[in-house]
Amino acid sequence: MKNESELRNNIKQIRSRLGLSQQDLAQIAGVSRQAISGVESGQYAPSATVALRLAKALGCRVEDLFWLENENLSLEALPNQAVPVAYPFRLALVEVGGKLIAHPLLGEDAFRTEMIPADGEGWCESEDSPIQVKLWTAPENLNRTVAIAGCTPVLSLWAKVAEHWYPDLRVYWSFANSMEALHRLRRGEVHIAGVHLYDPETDSYNTSFVKEVLGDRPTVLINLGIWEEGLLVKPGNPQNLTTIAQLSDPDITIVNREIGSGSRQLLEYLLNKAKIPFDAIQGFSHIVRSHREVAHAVKNENIDAGVSTKALATAFGLDFVPLKKSRYDLAILQDYLPEKPVQQLLNILGHRRLHSQLIALGGYDTSETGEVVASIN
Repeated sequence: MKNESELRNNIKQIRSRLGLSQQDLAQIAGVSRQAISGVESGQYAPSATVALRLAKALGCRVEDLFWLENENLSLEALPNQAVPVAYPFRLALVEVGGKLIAHPLLGEDAFRTEMIPADGEGWCESEDSPIQVKLWTAPENLNRTVAIAGCTPVLSLWAKVAEHWYPDLRVYWSFANSMEALHRLRRGEVHIAGVHLYDPETDSYNTSFVKEVLGDRPTVLINLGIWEEGLLVKPGNPQNLTTIAQLSDPDITIVNREIGSGSRQLLEYLLNKAKIPFDAIQGFSHIVRSHREVAHAVKNENIDAGVSTKALATAFGLDFVPLKKSRYDLAILQDYLPEKPVQQLLNILGHRRLHSQLIALGGYDTSETGEVVASIN
């Protein structure tokens, strides 16, 4: 029976992440391999029994595997401020006094800084002694928490979507550039490291850097998205920037990222390729430490350009000069993959609930989101 066009699933992604072939899954679920193939390709709509068996075999809920593509509900809401006309924008909704109010997620509001609730209070008697903790949260919450290190605000968005879908799940995101995130993963401080590092020698992303930092520890790379990286410039692009070579103009001032960040690595790679010395760039040593700070500097300071993503340009109302499409991956030690909260967080990667959010940001390609792009042993 032909599947209805709006029914979607991410069985293949979850199965592949768990290292299962179609035949393996078929045996565990008690169905035929042909049924697995048909469901994954959308040629076969499974019965309730088959759907439940597949969910049980993969350790998740039916809702994690299947969804209707066109099940969005249309509502009306009142804006809390003037909003852009003629192009879509992201927003948050809240009911106040019986009215649905829309809060546009634009500029600073798109990447709001929040005070993070604490799980307890700690103290140390000396530099070498362990931290003593007075716990304020329920102990079981600690086993429901996934820790991520990375630099893109999209990690926070992913976490919020997952926590909404799994109310018991907690995601703690700490900011770190790509190399620092890998070192935190190596030190056992986080479950997942977000990385976007290009290796010109192999013309590939992330794999060589994971091997360099993590050595022979078995690791998988799962794609979060392919994003457009380039120059953020002021609205209207008053300096008419179109290429990296123009940054050598002494009248052009940039802002740069710290060593270890993917954005700085991309800038240095392109400058070297164009045979432009770093000291020929005004502002090369002016360092900020996040994508958001790059956008803020270009928008509000006497800065002409900085390397970041199209999503940041869109959120801050800046123009964008594309330079390269980059792959942002999630490095995860294979030892962590079976843990329930890690699986819950990863399940959302293949779901339209996250894909819709990423696409709306601008400059994100979700065609590989949730796919295992490399296994490193």
